[in-house]
Amino acid sequence: MDLVLGPYGSPMTAPVAEVVEKHRMPLVAAGSATPSIFKGRKFSFMVHPPGEVYLEGLIDMAAKRGLKAVAVVHEDTLLPTAAARGAVEHARKKGLQVVLVEAYPKNTADFTRVLTKVRTANPDVLGAGTYFDDAVALTRQMRELNVNPKMYAVTIGGALPRFYEALGRTAEFLYGPTSWEPDLVALRAGGLIPVARQYPGAREFVEAHRKEYPGADLSYHTAAGYAGCQVLLEAVRRAGSLDRARIRDAIVKLDFNTVFGPFKVDGDGVQIGHKMLLFQWQDGKKVIVWPEELAPGKPRFPTPPWSQRQ
Repeated sequence: MDLVLGPYGSPMTAPVAEVVEKHRMPLVAAGSATPSIFKGRKFSFMVHPPGEVYLEGLIDMAAKRGLKAVAVVHEDTLLPTAAARGAVEHARKKGLQVVLVEAYPKNTADFTRVLTKVRTANPDVLGAGTYFDDAVALTRQMRELNVNPKMYAVTIGGALPRFYEALGRTAEFLYGPTSWEPDLVALRAGGLIPVARQYPGAREFVEAHRKEYPGADLSYHTAAGYAGCQVLLEAVRRAGSLDRARIRDAIVKLDFNTVFGPFKVDGDGVQIGHKMLLFQWQDGKKVIVWPEELAPGKPRFPTPPWSQRQ
């Protein structure tokens, strides 16, 4: 075996990273965003932005709109915890008050206890470090318990098409981070130079995927996996061989753009080049609303109370 692509998710990537480190084999981990897995290791490399920045866009937008109080809830596992920690740190840097930080166990289905605490804290902003199942349950129960922050975001799960399929209009106004969207192709077609420069080949990638897999979902997972292959290919090209140490050194020096966006890592293999996006569900579509230089849409703000929503 000459090259290794990482598995999906931080829980699986962590033990794989331990094995490849032992054998000094470069691992391009296109499915993990937890920096603690990579720090202190020399042969594992992150493609996604780190979990700590997942809710950066939510906090940044909230601060610019004069909101003051933030609550953070999260599943008590690797990536959601990293996302929650980053949200708290960013909120404090922006001068927002963190009124609640609450963890819940994996596989939680009843969020009454958590949401009762949120409602008592009465935050302007609620950020949730989630995966798919808890993101759906948490959002549904917010409506049932009449919890009404002015801005609300989940992390993993909220960007999937089946999230809106599961919740319908209950998902409207919800924000979520995403590291890539097929709509970037439309942005490029609209003449936005930063998009064309940062996501070269994205149009061709989307068109080829839709031709090869008609009707299949095309998410950031797919683009990240493809980008992982691009990273390995470019590293091998620059190394001029399949020597593991030379490939590792080439990856550390890479600073280039893939269909997924910029790739650049620090000495620990933590991604520092890729910029996270923030979308909002609007009329059943994901509309990118942050950062401003890449956002074709405007956020629908503030989120109206449940009593005023359809």
